[in-house]
Amino acid sequence: MPLRNGLDGLTRVRGGVLHRLLHYEADMPVLVRAAQPAGDRVVFGARAATREAAEWGIERMRWALGVDQDIEPFYDRFRFDPLIGRSVRSVPGLRVGGKPEPFEALAWAICEQLIEFSRAAAIERRLIARLGRRCSVTGLRDAPTASVLAGQAPALLQSCDLSGGRAVALVRAAREVATGRVDLYDRDHERGWRRLRAIPGIGSWTIQMLALTGQGRLDQLPCGDVGYLKLVGRLQGGGDPWARATEEEVEEFFAPYAPWAGLAGLHALRIGGGAAASRVAA
Repeated sequence: MPLRNGLDGLTRVRGGVLHRLLHYEADMPVLVRAAQPAGDRVVFGARAATREAAEWGIERMRWALGVDQDIEPFYDRFRFDPLIGRSVRSVPGLRVGGKPEPFEALAWAICEQLIEFSRAAAIERRLIARLGRRCSVTGLRDAPTASVLAGQAPALLQSCDLSGGRAVALVRAAREVATGRVDLYDRDHERGWRRLRAIPGIGSWTIQMLALTGQGRLDQLPCGDVGYLKLVGRLQGGGDPWARATEEEVEEFFAPYAPWAGLAGLHALRIGGGAAASRVAA
C-alpha cells in the first residue's frame, strides 16, 4: 500500500497512517484512515456522523487501494512471463491504485491530458482549493463534485491553468454525470464511455484512465500514455531509446495479458523504469 502524500493534496500520511477526506451523499464528511501494520494486513477506520457513512467511506478506500482485487490468477499465469515475470515474483502484491470516486478519476484524467504530471497535479490542487470541500478540524480537503464543476464557467477553470479546451471538456463531462445522463457506477461502463467520448477533448486515453483507476477495469490500459509508447517502441525497436510505438501497437503488445492488461502494464513500466507507473501503483 502506498504510504505517501498524494501530489494533488487529497491524501496525507502522518505517522505511517494514510488519511483521506470523503463525502457521503455529497454533504456528509467522512474521514478515512488506513495503515499497513504487516505486509499481508491493511487496517481501516473511519469517522462520520453515521455508521452507514463510515462503512461507505471504508468501502471506497478499500476500492481505491485495490486491497480486494483478486490478482492470484494473474500471478499464477504470468509469474514466469519473459517480460513481467520478474516484477510479478518480486512484488506479487502490486495492485492498480485508483480513486475512491469514479468522477474524481475522470476529472483528473482530463486535467492530466498531454501535460507533465507535476503540472497537472498543480492544476488539481488549485481546483481543490477553489472548488473543493475542506474539513475545519483536520484541514483535509476533498475533490470538487460533478455538480459543482458542472456549474462553473470554463474561464474559472482556465484561471487554474487548465487549457481552454480541457476546461470546456471538464464542464461538459461534469454536466453529463451531475444530470445522471452518465452513471459512472453503472455496470454497463461502455454505455457511459460512449456518451463521454462524444465530448470534444475526451479521447481513448481519458476513458481508459477512468476505467482503470475509477471503475476497477484491470482489462483497460491507457495505450496512449507516453510511458507505454516509449516502452513498447523501445522493446520493438531493438532498444532504440528514441523509438515510439503507436497506440494500436501498444494495445496489440499487451493483448496476450488479457484480461489484466492494466496490471500487466504497471509491471512492465516498473521493469522498464517508466515514470507513469507512479500514477496508478498501489
